[in-house]
Amino acid sequence: MNRDIFIKNLTGDRIEMSPKGRCANELSVEEFENGYEPFFDMIFEIATTDISGISGYGEFDEDNQAPFATFEEFVRETFNEEQEGYWHNWTQMFETSFLKKDYFDKIFAKIMKYAPFCEGQRYLANNNTFFVNMIVDEAGKAYCADWGRAGIMDFLMDFAILDLNKPYLLVPEKLWGYARKKDIEIKSFKERFLCMAYFKGLATLMWHASIDDLESCESITRSINELEERINKL
Repeated sequence: MNRDIFIKNLTGDRIEMSPKGRCANELSVEEFENGYEPFFDMIFEIATTDISGISGYGEFDEDNQAPFATFEEFVRETFNEEQEGYWHNWTQMFETSFLKKDYFDKIFAKIMKYAPFCEGQRYLANNNTFFVNMIVDEAGKAYCADWGRAGIMDFLMDFAILDLNKPYLLVPEKLWGYARKKDIEIKSFKERFLCMAYFKGLATLMWHASIDDLESCESITRSINELEERINKL
């Protein structure tokens, strides 16, 4: 089944698959400051989708199934050098790219440290909430326009991607206040956010290292390195 049709069937009328409006990447810092709540509302709305008929974790495969039994398996298989396709034998990049083994091992260890907090956290996530992939309509409502990497995982992944994309917007800091204002309990928030952020950050760093995008690699590394201090201040 086509991915968009699958997502539409899964979410019903709550998710607009062909949104109209302005690319969210065009928003200024001030515009986001004044209108970030619709982005957060959107992610929480996606996360309330009934996924009781779907088992597992991970990005949906070609059959729209989440292929991994546990969150830890999802993480380990994401970085498995024996996988088929583009990432087969990817560890060769340690010798040929910006990505170095000691740094990879350091961040991977942090993911594993916090991974137990994410076991059992199963929600529909867009998993591609970079601002270039989102639309804001005239009323200020936010929409995801690309569902190609959607899957079952902790919904904090979608917030972590927002922050990875533009850390100067202070997404986790805003989310902390938003949740208190809305009386939303997010158990083990700090540990889960760090896990999702390190997971997506490391995967994104690998991609940019694989295409020799040095500027993006440096930006991602800086964001990863500064995150824990930011989160611990909450």
